[in-house]
Amino acid sequence: MAEKLSFILREVFGDSSSESDGDSVFSDGGAIWESIPEIDGLSICRNFISEEQQSSLISALENEGYLSETSLNQAMRFGDLPIWAIEISNLIHESALTTQAFPSELIHREPLFNQMIINIYQPGDGICAHVDLLRFEDGIGVVSLESSCVMHFTHVDDPIMVKIPVLLTPGSLVLMYGEARYHWKHEINRKPGSQIWDGEEIIQKRRISITFRRLCQTD
Repeated sequence: MAEKLSFILREVFGDSSSESDGDSVFSDGGAIWESIPEIDGLSICRNFISEEQQSSLISALENEGYLSETSLNQAMRFGDLPIWAIEISNLIHESALTTQAFPSELIHREPLFNQMIINIYQPGDGICAHVDLLRFEDGIGVVSLESSCVMHFTHVDDPIMVKIPVLLTPGSLVLMYGEARYHWKHEINRKPGSQIWDGEEIIQKRRISITFRRLCQTD
């Protein structure tokens, strides 16, 4: 099963260890990178993975039991990541290297990530405002699947708590480092009437996020 799944994923995502013949998958797939002017170190890549890749990734999650009715809404992996997660991590590495979405000291570390968390949000489920734990190093990547949502950022030192909205679409990748990683809280409120973008309410369905991080080294 693992070998079959690896073959399917490599057919869809490509062999990240092989040499490319020019353009990267990001330009070929029509991916669009956006920086968020108000927040240093925050960028989002639209269409980071295609609809076909999203379907294959969801199938991989289903095959490993993450999306079953009896599964929990959160799962973590440390150290050796599953094959499909390594493929995504390699894609993030290639994209960040091409676009300089991460500084060189992050993008050239080995491995780029060694921890992964999968969150499954049902309609109405969200996350409270927080900064990721300091047990993790700088540089975080979040891949979104299925339902779109608005993530809000607030600066930790802002007494007024002005919220900066960022739209997360299916197949998108958010990268955070430096200021965005350490000095901005992020949250998602998916209660009825809270998900508004361009004056329209986003209909909430199941949403899946896959977050990649790297544990701090200990002596």
